[in-house]
Amino acid sequence: MSSINTNTSAMVALQTLKGINSNLAKTQSEISTGKTVASAKDNSAVWAISKVMESDVSGFESVSTSLATGQSMVSVARTAVESITDDLKTIKEKIVAAQDPSADTGKLDDEISELVSMIESKISGAQFNGVNLISSSGNETILGSLDRSGNTVSTNTINIARQDMSTTATTVATGAVAAGANATNFVAAGTNKGASAIAAGAAEGFALSGMAAGETVTLAIGDRSFSYTVSQADVDSGSDVNEVATANLFSQVMGAGMSGITATYDPAANAADLTINVDAANTLGVNMSVAINAAGSGPLAGLNGFTSSNTVAEIESMINGAIDAAAAFGAVESRIESQATFVSDLGDALKTGIGALVDADMEEASARLQALQTQQQLGIQSLSIANQQPQSILSLFK
Repeated sequence: MSSINTNTSAMVALQTLKGINSNLAKTQSEISTGKTVASAKDNSAVWAISKVMESDVSGFESVSTSLATGQSMVSVARTAVESITDDLKTIKEKIVAAQDPSADTGKLDDEISELVSMIESKISGAQFNGVNLISSSGNETILGSLDRSGNTVSTNTINIARQDMSTTATTVATGAVAAGANATNFVAAGTNKGASAIAAGAAEGFALSGMAAGETVTLAIGDRSFSYTVSQADVDSGSDVNEVATANLFSQVMGAGMSGITATYDPAANAADLTINVDAANTLGVNMSVAINAAGSGPLAGLNGFTSSNTVAEIESMINGAIDAAAAFGAVESRIESQATFVSDLGDALKTGIGALVDADMEEASARLQALQTQQQLGIQSLSIANQQPQSILSLFK
């Protein structure tokens, strides 16, 4: 049955053409944007996942910047400490050279003073963007990564321990050690008793007081120096740390075998009291000083004021401290470098994942475009034929 009111063939052809045009528009959008999911209406679930991943990628780019800054900051500090270590080795050479009786100690002292000034200049100048990791103690924190658990994101940080390379010992007060005031002349933690000459045939003493873990007592007698650092193990043992330090200093002095110098130590009378005796034959007397550096003072504390009369043991301890500081910076720099590589790889992996979710397969889209364009032409022709069908009815009335 033919009808001039209802053209079923045209209706079918029109709907088919509309479907073809819709698919063609979608394919052209994929080709122009390069994405199968360009907006939430294309696929809301996939679009939401991709946007979360894109925000993480942006976050990791910021993390990479933070890591690059941190690595540069640590690299500056490590380079400075390595250079300082070389300078300390040179100072050691000067101190060793001063052991020669014919050495010009005055010139050696001048050279050491210049080296110390150069070290101090390096310490103050070893900064990156205003941050100096070797001028004081404490910690710096940099962003290391982002951790996601569901909808919750937290930061993962890397701690960088500062290495205090200050050259001045931490002291609070100064004063002379009075001869004969052994039991009452207390040396409290954080104080320094200045050098005092002991007359020939006389004695001079001190009693330690208030020492704690990490604090170092240094006893200087003439050109010799003896020191002891209270450890946490000393504190945990239940012993009186003042007595432990005194006994250790006494043992060092007696073992040194210094001509005309002896030490008197009577733990039964006062276990924290040490007296230094000068033989009457020593008509020149000898200078003695006692200092306690506060806990946490850096490995170079006391370098300021160093002369050729300082001991090889003292400068060797500083060299070892500088080596340890450089090694600590090297370790954290290596960790930051490794973390930066991981973050970069993770960002690339996320980008690949996002592409797999939303990017269009251009080969497939190209083939589909060709097919849809052919279908569109056929659809237009079919609709044209269907629209002409009512015209044939006119021939029936001729």
